[in-house]
Amino acid sequence: MTNIIIFGASRGLGAGLAEGVPQVGDTVWLVSRGRPRQLEAADGITRHWLQVDLAQETAADEIGRALGNTPLDVLIYNAGIWENSAFSSRYQFEAVTAAENQRILTVNLLSAVHCLHALVPNVRQSASGKIILIGSTSGLENVRAPEVAYNASKFGLRGVAHALRENLRADHVAVTCLNPGSLNTSTPLAAGAEAAGRAQPDCIPLADMVAIVRCLIQLSPYTCVKEMDIPAMLDVHV
Repeated sequence: MTNIIIFGASRGLGAGLAEGVPQVGDTVWLVSRGRPRQLEAADGITRHWLQVDLAQETAADEIGRALGNTPLDVLIYNAGIWENSAFSSRYQFEAVTAAENQRILTVNLLSAVHCLHALVPNVRQSASGKIILIGSTSGLENVRAPEVAYNASKFGLRGVAHALRENLRADHVAVTCLNPGSLNTSTPLAAGAEAAGRAQPDCIPLADMVAIVRCLIQLSPYTCVKEMDIPAMLDVHV
């Protein structure tokens, strides 16, 4: 039985991870503003919803109080937001407001640091702790993506992973940063990777991301995968 916490669990990749990563008997805490659909699943998995806005200064404290001294085996920080005009020809750096930039950097980066600070003691209690930070190919070196705040936040998250790993190496806690490209979050996870690939050939199927995360969780405490870049096969921008 594994204790897991997943941030950003109500939609997109987070919802897919909440559905596909836990196994029967596991306990999962789902962090999100909106109610995760998996709460109603009758699949032998215990799920708790932590209704928290990661843009608020109190977020990490709220989550820390909810967990208390409960050991955590797996922490997945998947929260990620981007500019309203991101990934389109309409994006212009000068048109993005300071408030929008601030919110992106807070949710994607600063809140990650604060939440990790609050929960690292819980992960240290695990015999084989795993911390998985969901970055992006937009945060890689020299990728030709113009979204300034989003890219900076994901580039910074990679730095968090590399530094935190050194803090936890002696505790055998593996810290991994996954950098996926465009994801197909429209095709249901249950449809499988083949169906998702046919529907959106230039996007990564949710099933593949779930498989990667499951693999990381199953590794022994003697192995650490530092970072994985995961573009879609037909993604020519990475």
